[in-house]
Amino acid sequence: MSPTDIRDFLCIPYDQLEEMNLQVKQERLDRVSAGELEERRRHYLAEEKRIKAITVCFTDLEGRFHMIDYDKKHLLKAGDNLTFDGSSIRGFTVQKESDLILHLDWGAFWWLPSDVFGPGKVILFAEVYDRDGTPYHADFRSQLKHYCAALFERHQQVAHVAAEIEGFLFRGRDAERRFFETPHFEFISTGGYYHSLPQDPLRQFIDRAAEAQRAMGFENDKDHPEVAPSQFEMNFSFSDALIIADEIQLYKLVCRQVAQSLDMTASFLPKPVVGINGSGMHTNISISRRGENLFYDNTGEDGLSRDGWEFIERILYSANDICLILNSSVNSYRRLDPHYEAPNQIKVSAVNRGAMIRIPLANKRSARIEVRSVAPDANPYLLIYTLLKTGLEGPISTSDDSDAKRPRTRFLHSNIHDAIRSFRGSEVVHQFLGEQAQSKFAELKQASADRCPKELGSLVKIQEIMFHHEVTNQYLWSKF
Repeated sequence: MSPTDIRDFLCIPYDQLEEMNLQVKQERLDRVSAGELEERRRHYLAEEKRIKAITVCFTDLEGRFHMIDYDKKHLLKAGDNLTFDGSSIRGFTVQKESDLILHLDWGAFWWLPSDVFGPGKVILFAEVYDRDGTPYHADFRSQLKHYCAALFERHQQVAHVAAEIEGFLFRGRDAERRFFETPHFEFISTGGYYHSLPQDPLRQFIDRAAEAQRAMGFENDKDHPEVAPSQFEMNFSFSDALIIADEIQLYKLVCRQVAQSLDMTASFLPKPVVGINGSGMHTNISISRRGENLFYDNTGEDGLSRDGWEFIERILYSANDICLILNSSVNSYRRLDPHYEAPNQIKVSAVNRGAMIRIPLANKRSARIEVRSVAPDANPYLLIYTLLKTGLEGPISTSDDSDAKRPRTRFLHSNIHDAIRSFRGSEVVHQFLGEQAQSKFAELKQASADRCPKELGSLVKIQEIMFHHEVTNQYLWSKF
């Protein structure tokens, strides 16, 4: 008897997988109580003997996705005391106060495609708590979750978000970590926008990744090659803000995993190659109350209500204060280049794709704003939390010479050093993020900036790749 004959781990067909994941997603949308969700998931895990481990995940301050596999029996027994060493996570605790606690969010539960992640595993999101039992200040998943809950409890408002995440596909595994060896990336395809033959390598990758995302309940809209060579985009349906932030992390995880299985690398560097378009993460937002879209007004300018326009004006007013959150890496400032459709103008437009914010053509259901200047390496929880807080509560110009209307266009920062300075000195950021998170995030970004040449120049430098926060190379950071 072979070893595989004596193992019986969970493998669920894709169509059944989609139904199961959509059901759990609907429970979150229906706001089933946390206690009831925990009871349902615990009962399922106890009864399902073919699950060997639960992958518990959390996100650090910069947006890196961390995963820990817990034996199922251990997690069911000790799930209320899952501690980990926070000092090993850049931007979390210092060594002398290292222990942090993971609080499981039983609603944020996914069954995984076994051909992508291996059989017998499910994934469960967690929030990070401090030793005293309070939400940890550098965990913005927790901050976003509590803010959205407060919006609903106080005003019956729901924040809806959709993200259009672009990325590049390069030949070879770990192409980013090995960038210092060449240093260049090798394209898989040079076809360009929408053009890719059905079975070429780029299309094979897109098909596999999109299939896995559908099975995980993403409710995909469309997928296609993007403008630049070897560039891709897979769009999935809008949903509540926290669900979308979770799905952004899973989207990138699925893409990286599928690419690696094909001996390729899925990269979410904003501008890995000069001379071609970079990658963005256009972030679409609307607010509803009791099912009514508060951003829609068929008599309003561009079909947008006064609430929608004020949301925009608040973001434009604080655009350079929050620029570092939207563009959080040295490399992301290469993307803000007006020669390549860069959305670097601090203005709003229904048609100009160089504007930071666009108002898409929409109806009552789909009316929204699109923040186009977001890079795909942004921390999705910190990003969405900041946009919601700024759009709903931020300062706004009281004069007619508002950023939305003034004839003289301002521009977003063109380098990370200026963005850090604005971020450090911002009262808005201090108020919304708190002193500790503001200071830690600035320090992390400064550490990356200090390891790179100050002038971007015309060539992508090895350092801006190797010290990018999503390129996890602990050895290199320690050797600096």
